[in-house]
Amino acid sequence: MAAVSEAVELEVAGRTVRLSSPDRVYFAARGETKLDLAHYYTAVGDGIVRALRDRPCMLHRFPKGTDGDKVHQKRLPKGAPDWVPTVRVHFPRYNRYADELCVAHPADVVWAVQMSTVEFHPWNSRAADTESPDEWRIDLDPMPGASYADVRRVAAVAHEVLDELGAVGYPKTSGGKGMHVYVRIPPTHGFAEVRRAAHAFAAEVGRRCPLVDLSWWRKDRDPNSIFVDYNQNARDHTIACAYSVRGTPEGRVSAPIRWDEIDDAEPGDFTIATVPARFAALGDLHAEIDSSAFDITPLLDWADRDARDTGSEIPDLDEA
Repeated sequence: MAAVSEAVELEVAGRTVRLSSPDRVYFAARGETKLDLAHYYTAVGDGIVRALRDRPCMLHRFPKGTDGDKVHQKRLPKGAPDWVPTVRVHFPRYNRYADELCVAHPADVVWAVQMSTVEFHPWNSRAADTESPDEWRIDLDPMPGASYADVRRVAAVAHEVLDELGAVGYPKTSGGKGMHVYVRIPPTHGFAEVRRAAHAFAAEVGRRCPLVDLSWWRKDRDPNSIFVDYNQNARDHTIACAYSVRGTPEGRVSAPIRWDEIDDAEPGDFTIATVPARFAALGDLHAEIDSSAFDITPLLDWADRDARDTGSEIPDLDEA
């Protein structure tokens, strides 16, 4: 029977985090451990905290490592130190509340690793007003027959449209087969309006690029197409944040990239083994994301125009 490794204590920006089972293998491809994961998040501390700061956050936990079962956890796990912050959010469908992790310090992230968290999935709103998003998320989601080259082609069109709007987009790999682009927006609209604006943008990208299929039902979409998933802007819909590790054997990372890197960068280039050195060399490529916010009013005007032209609106979502 293998010996159980002793717990270690990590100093994280002035706070001490106890890490049990540090030698437990979390990523089978290269054998990285729970301790390696904690060191990764420490190395990219500024970036991961910027991506999560003050946002309600769902945790994707892998108690047995990424080869084991995944636990989706909205409520903060029990046993948190008193310095780990939370925010209370409401789920109207069941009229329930949950106190979710609300990161403010790198030690909050490492403590979540202690609780076997690999992936961090924040809301696109913040604790000060959880009902008013300040982040518009463009999710380029390839269907099974689409290639990453197809994702790149749609990303180029999305970039073109953003430039025409005067919006600054911050791209990142998804850590899977797709790509995300984040745009900071003023927190002056609700989730339904942001989702409606995101759909209007997706429709414009679709008019310019035949690879895009916005059919409502997945089964109805062209299997070789890209879905520009505007629904990721709905209430309580979350995706892995910048610098979040994904639950894959290789420990892939949802990594910020520059627009001029998209043509050459591959999703597999970014892992817990490679991103720390990249971060040390380049810093956080999303560091300026809070410096400019795009008013979505032009997109809402597009949505009104499209509704007039087609006589229909996008299907409602139960956003509870």
